[in-house]
Amino acid sequence: MSETALLDSYGCSPALRAASEQRARENEIPARVTAVHKERYALVSDRGECYGRLKSAVYFNDGVEPFPTTGDFVLIQYNDLGDSTITQTLPRRSYFARKNPTLGQGEQAVAANFDSVFIMQSLNHDFNPRRLERYLALAWQSGAVPVVVLTKADLVESFDEQMNGAMRVAAGVDVFAVSAKTGYGFDALSPYLQSGKTVVLLGSSGVGKSSFVNALAGEELMSVSGIREDDSKGRHTTTHRQLIRLNSGLMIIDTPGMRELGMLDATSGLSESFSDVEQYFSLCRFANCRHETEPGCAVQAAIASGELPLSRYESYQKLQRESQYAGDQAKYLKQKQQRFTEIAKYSKALQKSGGKRGTADQDY
Repeated sequence: MSETALLDSYGCSPALRAASEQRARENEIPARVTAVHKERYALVSDRGECYGRLKSAVYFNDGVEPFPTTGDFVLIQYNDLGDSTITQTLPRRSYFARKNPTLGQGEQAVAANFDSVFIMQSLNHDFNPRRLERYLALAWQSGAVPVVVLTKADLVESFDEQMNGAMRVAAGVDVFAVSAKTGYGFDALSPYLQSGKTVVLLGSSGVGKSSFVNALAGEELMSVSGIREDDSKGRHTTTHRQLIRLNSGLMIIDTPGMRELGMLDATSGLSESFSDVEQYFSLCRFANCRHETEPGCAVQAAIASGELPLSRYESYQKLQRESQYAGDQAKYLKQKQQRFTEIAKYSKALQKSGGKRGTADQDY
């Protein structure tokens, strides 16, 4: 593989390369983030694999650049003697994030620049329609195509009930049952596994993501632990998000299992995921119907007739409340950060003026 083709093989399109050339300053080249290790980033560029660190002036303090995550394309100042310097995060075509489990930390970036989101649940003990609804809303919000993959088909006698349950909550989304052990179902996934495509794998710990990667690769790229006898769950093996390029040219972003998936502001994702619910809104007698006790409410009529399951509508309401709260909280945190920035700028101006408030106010 020639040097100039290396980043292209990692999904850098001609349009992205042209955009990076327009944005790049002297001595900057494009690269893709393949893993994040706290403050250190694994990268691949036309010059090969390397590590990089963020340039403080553009990412911290008053910096406005979004922090890179696995799958991001960035500009770097390449250093063949040590860590390169990441200077800019290039525009994303898709982006998956969740509410940060650490209270008050906003969102947590998971992956960027992927074509499909494989939402994975195992058929033996992990299958959970309510959790699937949550993943689907955020997957649609990401800008990519969600796909439901039900793993460990070899561990159950029949999976018709789980397949039907998944299809009920994933309208318009492809649902597949697979077995990494036997190879069952993998051929049906081929339209999503083409060379040059990037797929992100999401799911709880032990659903078989590492085994799935190994089955696609045809070799053991990821370490896999055995099944626990008490609950038939796999032991979690992936410890950080990483982008893996297979010999086929397919790129996979493998992620650690998520114990919880907190909602962000996912208005458009909820509309896509719950289109079967929102289709009734325009049929209500009143435009401002709250879908509670108002006369002529099409939602309540659909629930009463059994056309819309009550559990489905309650799930929609719950996720909508979480989404709205997250949106309000994000707005608050942004305003808070802007206020801190203003205070910092004023303090600098005050120091510059020798402590004279009038002069500082004028400079500020």
